[in-house]
Amino acid sequence: MSTYKGIQGFAIQNRSSDPTTFITGQVWYNSTNQAFKLTVSGTNVSDAWATSGTMNTGGALLAGAGTPSAALAFGGKTPSAPVLNATEEYNGSSWTSGNPMGTARYALAGCGTQNAAVAFAGYAPPSVTSTEEYDGTNWTGSGNMNTGTSFLGGCGTQTAALAFGGFTINGGGPFDGNTNTEEYNGSTWTVGNVMATRRMKNSGSGIQTAAIAVGGYDRGTGTVLTVCEEYDGTNWSSGGTLNAARQDNASAGTQTTAITVGGLPSTPAARVTQIYDGTSWRSTAGLNSYRYDLAGVGTQPAMVVFGGTGPITATEEFTLGNPATRTITIT
Repeated sequence: MSTYKGIQGFAIQNRSSDPTTFITGQVWYNSTNQAFKLTVSGTNVSDAWATSGTMNTGGALLAGAGTPSAALAFGGKTPSAPVLNATEEYNGSSWTSGNPMGTARYALAGCGTQNAAVAFAGYAPPSVTSTEEYDGTNWTGSGNMNTGTSFLGGCGTQTAALAFGGFTINGGGPFDGNTNTEEYNGSTWTVGNVMATRRMKNSGSGIQTAAIAVGGYDRGTGTVLTVCEEYDGTNWSSGGTLNAARQDNASAGTQTTAITVGGLPSTPAARVTQIYDGTSWRSTAGLNSYRYDLAGVGTQPAMVVFGGTGPITATEEFTLGNPATRTITIT
C-alpha cells in the first residue's frame, strides 16, 4: 500500500509554525494551532519586487555588501565610464555617494557590511589581485589575492571572506573559467580546495565556512550552468540544481536559505527569482526590470538588488510572502 512518504518523498512534520519554504502538496501538523495544514500553491502569496530609490551613478558589473536597509555598492562600469571607482551607500530608500575606491575596477566581488566591507579582484584591465577595505568612510588597501581574477563570486565578512570561480588572464590568453578558491582572514589570502565545476560570471552567498556558488558560465563548453556547489570551509560538494540556468546573476542569503535573481540568458526565466531551502530551488516572483550584471545583498525574506546592464541605476527590493496553505478539516 502506498504511503504519504512513499508518494511525496518526505514525512509529515510536527511544526510549531508554518514553513516559509515549501513544496506543493506538503502536509504538516501545526502544534500551536493544533491543525493539519496543506500547501496548495508552488508560489508564496505576495512574494514581490518593489521599485526603490535610484542610484546616483549605478553601473553594471558592480559589487555590493551590507543589508537591505544599509547597503553598499562599489565599482562597476557605465557607457560613459568604462571603469568606475564609485561608492554609494543605501539607507533602505535612497542612495548617497561615498568616497571612491583606490583602484577603479569592474567584475569584482565584495562582502561584509556597510561599515566593514571588503572589495577584491576585478578587471581594471587586466584582472587584478588588489583588495580594499571600507570602514564606512574610506577605503584602504589590504593584502593581494594569489591570482588576479574577475567575473567571480564572493561572500562572507571583512575578516572572513571567500572568493571562488572567475576569469583569469594568464600569458595573454583567457582561461575558460576556473575552479579557484581563496580565503581571506582580514589581511591575507590563502588558496583553498578547488570546485568541481569550472565557472566564471557566477554569484554566491553565505559565509566562509558555509557558502554556496550559484550558476555561472563554462566558456570551454559554452554552457550556462544550473550547477550549484556548497563549501564547508574546506571542500566543495554538489548542491541543488537551479530550475533555470543563470550567469551574471545576483545572489544573497545563506547556504541553506539562498536567493538568486536576474542574469543571462535573457529569457523570461531570468526575471524569475529562485529560492533555495538547502536541498532544492523553487521559482517565484520576477523583477520589474529585467537586468544582468547586477549586485544584490540581504537575506531570503528581504533582498535588495541594484545596478546591472539595462537599468543601471535602478533598485528593487524583494519581500517574501506567506505560503498559500489550507487547513485540513476532519469531519
